[in-house]
Amino acid sequence: MASANLNIMIKAARKAARGLVKDFREVENLQVSVKGAGDFVTRADREAERVIKEELMGARPSYGWLGEETGETPGEDPTRRWIVDPLDGTTNFLHGLPHWAISIALEHKKEIVAAVIFDAAKDEMFIAEKGGGAFMNDQRLRVSGRTRLQESLFATGIPFSGHGPLPAALQDLAQLMPVTAGVRRFGAASLDLAYVAAGRVDGYWERGVKSWDVAAGILMVREAGGFVHGIREGDDPLESGRLIAANPTLMDPFAKIIRARD
Repeated sequence: MASANLNIMIKAARKAARGLVKDFREVENLQVSVKGAGDFVTRADREAERVIKEELMGARPSYGWLGEETGETPGEDPTRRWIVDPLDGTTNFLHGLPHWAISIALEHKKEIVAAVIFDAAKDEMFIAEKGGGAFMNDQRLRVSGRTRLQESLFATGIPFSGHGPLPAALQDLAQLMPVTAGVRRFGAASLDLAYVAAGRVDGYWERGVKSWDVAAGILMVREAGGFVHGIREGDDPLESGRLIAANPTLMDPFAKIIRARD
């Protein structure tokens, strides 16, 4: 049974999703004007965060807040904080590609304890609580059971428009792709991690992500039986923004390849 906090998070995600799904249908009509579409999506993103913040802070006014659009606000309770990305996969959304998500995490004493990742376009609600497992639409999630790199599929993010370390990403691909079943660049880090938790991909890595992109996904993978580590050994993946996730068997050989450039 979901906790009160998780139910609040689910409600907030669904409420924000109603507006985003409506806006997503409108994006197609705006493609004639790149600026018009871009401005429209920015407004949709901000409105989604407003709705989520109103729901979460209305229910738990003493908690802290960290949102992609509105930044950080300390709470009266210094031990608890919401971490929110109201629209992960903005570029996909802008292009009418139905692969984007709302990501909401609750942090308690520097540890993620509850997570929601809602893929509204596909109506897939991923949830997790510390010690309670991970689920997608009431179906229990488990990371994949694959044991060989040659049979495994990986996800990553590739830097664009000067954002992030492109040479390192290209070197990773050059080393990983010849010895695996392939690499996918889906464009939404929260869903990459949700897909690791669901066993749809076997591992994920990325450098230069923000905490709101991955906070919920880190707990999702761990509650589905997977590992999430910093790319540099010993780093906190949430703080460093450089992380690697995989099932327990693949983590060591996968990490060895990715860490060779660090």
